Amino acid sequence: MRRVMAGLCALTLLVGLASLGIHRVQAQTGENSRYAAIVVDAGTGEVLFARHADSRRYPASVTKMMTLYLTFEALEKGSATLDDVLTVSPLAASQPPSKLGLAAGQTIRLDDAMRATTVRSANDMAMAIAEHIGGSQARFASMATLKAEELGMTQTRYVNPNGLPDSRQLTSARDLAILARAIMRDYPQYYSYFGLHDWNYQGREYRNTNGLLLSGQGYDGIKTGFTNASGYNLAASAVRNGKRVITIVLGGRSSPTRNAHVAALMDTGFEVENRRAAGERIQTAQTFFEARGFGIGGPDTGGPVAYAALNGAPTAEREEGQGSSSVAWTALPAPVSQPTPTPSPPGYTRATPIPPAATPAAPPVRRAEVAAPPRTGNLTASLNGGVAPPAGSASNLNRGAVANPPRPAATPPAGRWAVQVGAFRDATVARNWLTEVNRRFRTQFSSAERNVIDVAGWHRSRFTGMSEAAARSACEALDARRVTCMVVRPGG
Repeated sequence: MRRVMAGLCALTLLVGLASLGIHRVQAQTGENSRYAAIVVDAGTGEVLFARHADSRRYPASVTKMMTLYLTFEALEKGSATLDDVLTVSPLAASQPPSKLGLAAGQTIRLDDAMRATTVRSANDMAMAIAEHIGGSQARFASMATLKAEELGMTQTRYVNPNGLPDSRQLTSARDLAILARAIMRDYPQYYSYFGLHDWNYQGREYRNTNGLLLSGQGYDGIKTGFTNASGYNLAASAVRNGKRVITIVLGGRSSPTRNAHVAALMDTGFEVENRRAAGERIQTAQTFFEARGFGIGGPDTGGPVAYAALNGAPTAEREEGQGSSSVAWTALPAPVSQPTPTPSPPGYTRATPIPPAATPAAPPVRRAEVAAPPRTGNLTASLNGGVAPPAGSASNLNRGAVANPPRPAATPPAGRWAVQVGAFRDATVARNWLTEVNRRFRTQFSSAERNVIDVAGWHRSRFTGMSEAAARSACEALDARRVTCMVVRPGG
């Protein structure tokens, strides 16, 4: 009886609190629940860095990597040729954008359909190719899933050839790295399709959605992807000094920040390669990346590229061939709860990688070392390249906290405070993000100056020349819209 009465009292108390508008405090995290990343040495298969690499994610248009892999296979077997004429079916014509826009009954050469799939990311052409190679969408999806299993992609399942939303279509960052290596290993003569920057068809020029291809940093493929559920995905590959590195990032919050993050991961991967080539002994590359601030648990300074975000689902931007450059994102749950990594299939090894022979059969991508548990501290400050307070100080959920502790000196003069909204490896990305934030928050920064501060290879996007009150007020406004920011004291 006492237990019943106690339960009733507790229920009454909860109802009373709810009626007063008091809500249960929910745990928050600065991590993007859709984020996953992996960096791989394409030659040896060594995993240099991994974060949620085995967690299932939505592939979006990165799906088209497998669509083209099976097409390359058909070309090599002789069951298809580049001059094959595809007739667009009603199903293919009905696919939503991005698309080439051919009507049902119109025809196109397989070569052009492949170019449309890689450059335009055309959903209708991916479907037309699937029907031509597999006979039907369902049969092609089965072929793709079986091929994924054959390649060792343990977390992947396909139900369509273009990556349009379907909760059953899943993959992982590690699986996509395996697929990228397989494309380069098995069909190097066709890999260049993924590196086409532009393509002209019937008098109209189309440009690739991968903005890194013309960066001059050795990027030569491979595929972008975006849906509201997946976020901004990118499988990228680059060659520098005779070494190839593959980087996969899933769940980016905008195209510019995703590109900047991929570039930063890629730069660090090549730094590991270069240091090893110079004789430096780096046994665990994951630790090297974490020392650079990648992944939660790294040091509190020099953090990774900030994923600045504005509240709301991305409805304006459509990277896959249309839309504006506005940034809009809200944290969504991952497609499924992160599964326990499946046992390594035969061929996986943690041993020190052996340099490949002249014509290697690339081994499956090995699993990375387990990252250290997260450290406490101000995640926002870390992401913005600032200095986080020591454990036990101000809450790490306070996005507007001052990056450095107050100085005992006299009160700093007004008008020299700043608000930092991001830190990037690419100066252009830093300037573009500063412009975007200013456009969205003109009122808060009407009297501020925009500056990109270069510190130790990081380009910090800051609004300067503000009073303390104005800086704190502006950061509160940004925080309310889920934009990462940090108040910076004079001299900070």
